[in-house]
Amino acid sequence: MSRTHEASDTSPAPGEVRIERWLPGPLERIWAYLTESDKRGAWLAPGRMELRPGGTVEHRFRHADLSAEKDPPAKYGDYREGHVMYGTITRCEPPTALGYTWGEGAESSEVLFELFPADGGEVKLVVTQRRLRSVAGMANVAAGWHTHLGILLDRLKGREPRGFWSTHGRMEAEYAGLLAAAEPARAFTESASPESAESEDDQ
Repeated sequence: MSRTHEASDTSPAPGEVRIERWLPGPLERIWAYLTESDKRGAWLAPGRMELRPGGTVEHRFRHADLSAEKDPPAKYGDYREGHVMYGTITRCEPPTALGYTWGEGAESSEVLFELFPADGGEVKLVVTQRRLRSVAGMANVAAGWHTHLGILLDRLKGREPRGFWSTHGRMEAEYAGLLAAAEPARAFTESASPESAESEDDQ
């Protein structure tokens, strides 16, 4: 398995999920996929983003646009027609760090993207989401980032994106199991993804 496919998914603090991925760069290319609406829409969600501390973030989620799978499972049926999320930029250091609130109000969490250039033109992307308030929420968030970042890798490598909902459902179950087996105070700490190296990454 090449470094592009290496993965590390960890929860280093209570209520926090961290996922690392090696991606084909260069750095500016990955930054564009985080910040430019059309590119972000290919793997996460389009929407405006004011790249300054205090700026507005808009994500217009429509999961049916991310892969060939159009219909969500029943538990996520409310997402069938998409939804919009707003946040506020908390950190903006182009092209290496971007942070913003995930939602608004007291129940919002915060996500941070950190980019590290490496030899051979690769980039290590570290995604950390904190202030998550339940084990079920952490499993959903971990599965969400796992799936979205897998689709990002597919897009960057010019191949057909993996199915969003089938991947998310499988990984949500994997992460829920990891969380249930871990120390309650810390949720889970893993140095590699649940499957260590997804065989689908090599397809």
